[in-house]
Amino acid sequence: MPLQMKGWVGLLLATGALAFIGAPAFAQDDIYGSAADDSGADKQPYRQCVPYAREVTGIQIYGDAWTWWDQAAGRYARGHTPRVGAVMAFEPSGNMTLGHVAAVSRVIDSRTVLLSHANWSPIDGRRGQIEDNVEAVDVSPDNDWSEVRVWYAPIDGLGATAWPVAGFIYPDRDTRSPLQIASADAGAITPSRAFLKAFDDFDRAEPARAELTAKASDRKRKAPVNLLAQVARN
Repeated sequence: MPLQMKGWVGLLLATGALAFIGAPAFAQDDIYGSAADDSGADKQPYRQCVPYAREVTGIQIYGDAWTWWDQAAGRYARGHTPRVGAVMAFEPSGNMTLGHVAAVSRVIDSRTVLLSHANWSPIDGRRGQIEDNVEAVDVSPDNDWSEVRVWYAPIDGLGATAWPVAGFIYPDRDTRSPLQIASADAGAITPSRAFLKAFDDFDRAEPARAELTAKASDRKRKAPVNLLAQVARN
């Protein structure tokens, strides 16, 4: 082989080796289906939203996206205000039957954030792709982030659907005691009319009950005195 050709072959081999070394490696649970199409051509791994959200936020929750909000209770702080590094937990809706999770990468204002997430928009005709720093807008009437519209790549703009959101899961551990957590959850429950009426009846009966108790106590105090007087007379 001529010396010049050997040089070119060496250069090509070296370039290929560097490309292979620099390629990102993905955990097995990040890949869905085959990494090659029918022609055998290489394709990028199919990324799911759950392992990607776990990877970029460090929040160690597993299972379908719709289970994250409940799973986070008592383990991670939760709320309805976006913060960088938090996970936006979407509720199942329409054809999004398993919910969705996305990481908040930036807070723009009270109504706008940027998200980093996977498997939302089809890119180049394929799903399972990563999108970083894409827009999401709160469209809820009360600005509580219960409904959002999210950037959709095929239309190069916000999607028309208002997707329901359970809230935000923060990377901070929930340090409250089980009693505090239970009290906070109970605070959201509206007492029934029967429950309130029972306490109302109790309050009305309380003065009469107190008067009877006072009379009984007075009799008990007087009893020893009367007894001593009888003993003295005898």
